[in-house]
Amino acid sequence: MDKNTITGFVLIALVLIGYSYFTRPSEEELAAMHTQDSIANVARQKAEQQQKMTAQEKMIQDSIEAAQADSATLFFASRQGEAQKIVLKNEKLEVTINTKGGTPSEAKIFGYKDLDGKEYVTLFSDKDQSMNFMLGGKSENIITQDLYFTPSNQTDSTVTMTATAANGGTISFEYHLRNNYLLDFNMSTQGLAGMFAPNMKSMDVEWKEDCRQHERGFVFENRYTSLTYKEKDDDDTDYLSEMSEKYDEKIDKPLDWVAFKNQFFAAILINKKEFEANGLFTSVPNEKGSKYLKHFEAKMKTAFDPTGKEKAEFEMYLGPNDFKILQDAQEQTAMGKKLYLRKLVYLGWPIVRLINRWFTVYVFEWLNGLKINMGIVLILITLLLKVITFPLVKKSYMSSAKMRVLKPKLDEATSQYNKPEDQMMKQQAMMQMYSQYGVSPLGGCLPMLIQFPIWVAMFNFVPNAIQLRGESFLWIKDLSTYDPIVEWSKNLWLIGDHLSLTCLLFCGANVLYSIMTMRQQKDQMVGDQAQQMKMMQWMMVLMPVMFFFIFNDYSSGLNFYYFISLFFSAAIMWTLRKTTNDEKLLAILEAKYKENKANPQKQSKMAARLEAMQKQAEEMKRIRLEQEAKRKK
Repeated sequence: MDKNTITGFVLIALVLIGYSYFTRPSEEELAAMHTQDSIANVARQKAEQQQKMTAQEKMIQDSIEAAQADSATLFFASRQGEAQKIVLKNEKLEVTINTKGGTPSEAKIFGYKDLDGKEYVTLFSDKDQSMNFMLGGKSENIITQDLYFTPSNQTDSTVTMTATAANGGTISFEYHLRNNYLLDFNMSTQGLAGMFAPNMKSMDVEWKEDCRQHERGFVFENRYTSLTYKEKDDDDTDYLSEMSEKYDEKIDKPLDWVAFKNQFFAAILINKKEFEANGLFTSVPNEKGSKYLKHFEAKMKTAFDPTGKEKAEFEMYLGPNDFKILQDAQEQTAMGKKLYLRKLVYLGWPIVRLINRWFTVYVFEWLNGLKINMGIVLILITLLLKVITFPLVKKSYMSSAKMRVLKPKLDEATSQYNKPEDQMMKQQAMMQMYSQYGVSPLGGCLPMLIQFPIWVAMFNFVPNAIQLRGESFLWIKDLSTYDPIVEWSKNLWLIGDHLSLTCLLFCGANVLYSIMTMRQQKDQMVGDQAQQMKMMQWMMVLMPVMFFFIFNDYSSGLNFYYFISLFFSAAIMWTLRKTTNDEKLLAILEAKYKENKANPQKQSKMAARLEAMQKQAEEMKRIRLEQEAKRKK
């Protein structure tokens, strides 16, 4: 490197050093730049923190920002507070009112044990139930669930819950727990008329509940758990399907009440006026093992007076599905209309309902009042029904016995009709002969016709009888649910996770009774009828086997009733068979036959028609035989 190059680098270095010295910032400028860097640093760190912020932290921050933005709203002060629980209590019911929302958050029913052995049943708690009233204002919506209410006028059975607005207006709930299972309450506003549009005449009511499992048999209890409602001016109730999912099902008629009902307990919301048409209702079954049966939702509208002159009045029934208690409650209600609350206890189809309504319910209540074990009550009811139906059963049996003793004569009289084409004439000949001897072939069907409505009546009554709940008898620990002799962890197809002993007894007794009935029928069948009836006989044996897969989940009380009923039916049939003298019976029939022959006018019109049909059939057979003979020639 030469001298000139070195000189050039030195000069450049001096220029750079001089420029840096003379252009450097002052102390004030350095401080300002440091501040700028700090602000940028903070912004960068805040951005990084926001990126790393969890969803929960974001939700908290959003709530804080929303609260800050909402600080000017009418009910800002009532949105702040701490939830308190106000308890209303009598000997039968305890209801907790939460100051957060101002509505019932828990209900305990005394006198009934729960699955854990407690001396009360928790119908719902704040974890699985909510009730919300929503008012649409001009500038903001008022949602009671978001407000904190102040309790006043508090006693063991009454409380007033009040939320105060910035302008001094109020929203109030007034509660009164009666000495039964009814909770009266009303809602009103004062000083808020200017908050609402002039045409605003209704408010929204939203009620939700995850219905708890209270009984051992999840599947069986779920069958009797439903969202039930009563339409205005109707004397019956309706419900959403218990087994399928229903989302926002629209009911296009106004309603008097809505109930979240399970097998033995219910929460009913009753409106003094009505819930308007086109409410939306949801019912979704839950999975076994969740400890909840179904998720219910009811979204409704009802009348609301923004001036506060008229209160929106409601009642809640929080109690057992006991026919008599529900009937008493509907008579004590202050709603002033027919509510038909007792129909929450389903008693069956119209004809069957009459049996249960005017016989079973009263007899059951009478026997229960004697403080007799419920297993004995079921036996006594069975005996009473057998005594009442015995005259008809005996008449039916005697009709079958007459056909049995006439069988040899019928075989002889119809022996000429052995060809397939002669079956109609064979039947006509048999019917004519029965008529001549004064026998009704249909009389043997009466036992089934007599017993079927009673069986169906008990099928509907026993599973709904809360008196059986928790009652033990012999080996049965609880007559309201199944009685397992074997249990396992996984569900097997068609069987489930257990074998019920009373179900096995019922199905076994049914098989034996069917065999007994078939033998009796075989004794009265003519010719090859027994061969023709083989398929029907197999069905009579297979039906009890099919019943096992249906009734294995059903209550032991119902299976026990069917078992006892079949036992007594078999005993009655056996006794009648042993006490019937076939020779004497045949002699009576022969005398009747001679009487009818001597006086043909005494024969019934049916007999005359059958005789005419018989002669016509014989004439047709004669003509057919002649035509066949001519063709052969």
